Amino acid sequence: MKKWGFLLFIIIIFFIGGQVYSPSLDIELKSQLSSYEQVKNSKELEEVQVGEHQLYEGDLLLVNRENTAEKHGIKKDLVDLPSHPELIEGFSLYENQLFLSKDITEKFSNMMADAQADGVSNFIITSGYRSFEQQESLYQEMGSSFALPAGHSEHHLGLSLDIGSTEMKMEKASEGKWIEENSWKYGFILRYPKDKTHITGIEYEPWHIRYVGLPHSVIMKEKNFVLEEYLAYLKNEKRISVKANDKNYLISYYPVLGTENIRIQKDSSYEISGDNMEGIIVTEHRE
Repeated sequence: MKKWGFLLFIIIIFFIGGQVYSPSLDIELKSQLSSYEQVKNSKELEEVQVGEHQLYEGDLLLVNRENTAEKHGIKKDLVDLPSHPELIEGFSLYENQLFLSKDITEKFSNMMADAQADGVSNFIITSGYRSFEQQESLYQEMGSSFALPAGHSEHHLGLSLDIGSTEMKMEKASEGKWIEENSWKYGFILRYPKDKTHITGIEYEPWHIRYVGLPHSVIMKEKNFVLEEYLAYLKNEKRISVKANDKNYLISYYPVLGTENIRIQKDSSYEISGDNMEGIIVTEHRE
């Protein structure tokens, strides 16, 4: 299995100023917290400017019935997959024109290689990126019970894809079971699970997966969160520290009211994503 194939199942999560969920790790966690605060109070920091436009860009954007996708939140590396055979090894395509983020496709391909190593290989992508016009046409054709109106579908972002099995329906296929049990190890989530329809407002869709990245997918799996719950959790906690797959992550939530500076560690890599509402999430990580 590849790197993410054996992602650690034991995740250390603690909250600054919050509850420690594993009492047996209390001493270790306090030590980590003290060490981190020493760094944050030292001169080993740099300032990064963030602005309101970043509220609507990134891998953690919430798009649903209440939150509309912004056009500048669409992934900039969209490609027509049939024109890039090097990207689609290990799975097939339902349509002869299907767009998706190149980066997300590469991550999906890596996941498919591991699925194939597990003997699960009959995957097909049935839908990827959709324009606002395509979504409106689908909405008019299918109705509100089966489609979201234009602007309210995750498919506008280039982060989501519908996948199926060439053998049978996903809810019965080994492909559907493999995705539900393993996709979180690769940064993907099953966006509309069976037990969360009261939160997502969408019926169970075993075929719809969404990229959020690591370690976010790991935390969501561990705590049984859908994206709505996870973003509310980050907003409430403000900062969490996670260790997963031998990497240390610090995830911080910042409300953004205008252009301002935030401080991060100089020696860390970081990603910034908006939540498509009122805050940004900064994910710092170190080996």
